[in-house]
Amino acid sequence: MMSRRPLIAGNWKMNCLKSDGTALAAGIAEKYAAAVNPKCDVLVCPPAIWILPVVDAVKGRIAVGAEDAHAAESGAHTGDISVPMIKDAGASFVIVGHSERRTDHHETDAEVKAKAEAVISHGLTAIICIGETEAERDAGKTIEVCRTQIQGSVPDKATAENVVIAYEPVWAIGTGRTPTTQDVADVHAAVRAEIAAKLGKETADGMRILYGGSVKPSNAAELMALADVDGALVGGASLKVADFWAIIETCL
Repeated sequence: MMSRRPLIAGNWKMNCLKSDGTALAAGIAEKYAAAVNPKCDVLVCPPAIWILPVVDAVKGRIAVGAEDAHAAESGAHTGDISVPMIKDAGASFVIVGHSERRTDHHETDAEVKAKAEAVISHGLTAIICIGETEAERDAGKTIEVCRTQIQGSVPDKATAENVVIAYEPVWAIGTGRTPTTQDVADVHAAVRAEIAAKLGKETADGMRILYGGSVKPSNAAELMALADVDGALVGGASLKVADFWAIIETCL
């Protein structure tokens, strides 16, 4: 199996004003810079309006990403942000297909795939989110849903270098509930197998699969220790330096 360097990513969602966000990002970046031979990568994804000041605040010590992007390079898309704009602001990752986008904005697998293709085409890394709702979980469709989303959302040109997968059970996001570690292990193994079926075993072995959904300091170490879990996509706990750093430390 290829060595996969863990990634701990913070998704700020629609939170933080400029002063709060830059202080948060700088605080994490300073701690990471002081770590001796860190064994994981760290990423923060602020609202688009704060990408520029956050890039300045972290001073290249950690990565900065965007929470979403439009698939088109430019055009009549009021309120949207293109990948070239995100890249020009200094970000290197883009989250696509988050369940809140799929639900609140009715994004389809095809739309998520188009966004991921745009991210890849401009040399950035796409974090493609997948995951089942509570109803789908209760119906025993977790694996089926994840497989379908991988087939529909992951570009054919995806590689271990330009795509990260984030498994986030929708019912666990922001609820404080998490699946059992065995459930997470089973889904991540199935996700890797599906990536292998779509893109080949070598790509699957090298691709990072993050877990998201109420990751916090109290459960991070147990989750990060699982064989097919290569880091975390963290929501609420990424908004406080102490909490986010405690999660990062489980991979250092």
